[in-house]
Amino acid sequence: MPETLTTPPDPQRLRALITTLESGLLERGAAVRLVLLAALAGEHVLLIGPPGTAKSELARRLHGAFADARYFERLLTRFSTPEELFGPLSLKALEDDRYERLTDGYLPTASIAFLDEVFKANSAILNALLTLLNEREFDNGAGRTQTPLISVVGASNEVPLEEALMAFYDRFLVRVPVGPVSDASFAALLQLGPAPRSSAQCLTRNELRQWLMQRDTVALPADVMGHLHALREHLRSTGLAVSDRRWRQLLGLLRTAAYTEGRDRIDALDLWLMPYALAPQPAQVAPLRQWFIERIAQAAPQEAPWLERAVQAFEKQLEIESRAEAEGGDDGAGKLALARSIGGAQDNDMTRLMSAQLEAHMRRRYSSVHVAARVTQVDAIAASAREHGKRLLEQARALRQALAGRLWLPPELADELNAGLSTTVARLDDLLDRLDSTRTGFAALPISAQACAEAPEPIAVSA
Repeated sequence: MPETLTTPPDPQRLRALITTLESGLLERGAAVRLVLLAALAGEHVLLIGPPGTAKSELARRLHGAFADARYFERLLTRFSTPEELFGPLSLKALEDDRYERLTDGYLPTASIAFLDEVFKANSAILNALLTLLNEREFDNGAGRTQTPLISVVGASNEVPLEEALMAFYDRFLVRVPVGPVSDASFAALLQLGPAPRSSAQCLTRNELRQWLMQRDTVALPADVMGHLHALREHLRSTGLAVSDRRWRQLLGLLRTAAYTEGRDRIDALDLWLMPYALAPQPAQVAPLRQWFIERIAQAAPQEAPWLERAVQAFEKQLEIESRAEAEGGDDGAGKLALARSIGGAQDNDMTRLMSAQLEAHMRRRYSSVHVAARVTQVDAIAASAREHGKRLLEQARALRQALAGRLWLPPELADELNAGLSTTVARLDDLLDRLDSTRTGFAALPISAQACAEAPEPIAVSA
């Protein structure tokens, strides 16, 4: 009889595991989540970065997340032999004319393995690893045996360039660039203490097997399918080829993320994972990540050029109309100069009062129709901008709600997404404040009943 699911994923339990994995590690939020999620999805991870960036530490901590899981670790060089990874030859088997290895304690009996400088191994090792990683099987003598392998974490300083290594490189679905901590975290790095002991419950092999069976029930909605089609077109336009197998593996990773968060369908935000599965080079992760932020999450900081141009046009027109002189302005200018000469060098209150009165007298006066027309045009633009602002606020609220409680999406990415929309809203508010000031300025233009009561031409505002 088929096994029934007895232990559904508990997001809080997984969150505790993530907390344990990243405790004492700085700027490794994405790497920690990707390593664990890949293991739950039955996939392998490649960590790409210089020495001393916690690559081996991530693998060791991943091992601690699983109950009764054997661990294997090895640094590979071009001089490494198959015996170092797969075990020595059995002398007893050789006596019986059988070519078999004693694999106990070596890679074929490991559940979690860390292979450092993985691309420096020779072809004999790489060929055996291909089958081991893909089928979880190991050819030992004349037979092929199943292995308990959950996930291999590989590490390398760089991506291989040799064509012969591409098939092996492709076995790592998730590829994570890691680098030294930033200057902002340097002080915290020097003050790190020992990582606290974990109190989280480890995962069992039976749970993993059941979760992998159940994840295929997670739906792929039409909107996410549309994003994947757009992504494929984008990759094709940039010259990046993705195999059919990798697309299928990405879908499995997305379903695993949704299922372990307690959801019955993938959503668009799960696609934050795609740069780490589809970018063939570390340098291509950031552009794909930005594509996700802009096109899928729609959370990149945005300008409002149409409103900026409108505000600038209104401000310029207000400046012109505020400074415009009444007819006969030359006489007024002479009176103003006379008042200032009478005051001489003394800047007394009487001089300032006379100057202010003369300047006000010199200003052009407008009809109430003119002022009302200017105010009405500003109000129309402001109303449109405020409607846009309401949509932005609703979008920001919906995004915050969608990001709340996320298990796998890194907090630093969630902060960036929220900050992007907040920045856009703040820019819009600033423009609206300027627009309100301009409206106040138009409303305060001096009015004369004798002015021509004709509405002015609307201020030209480019689209």
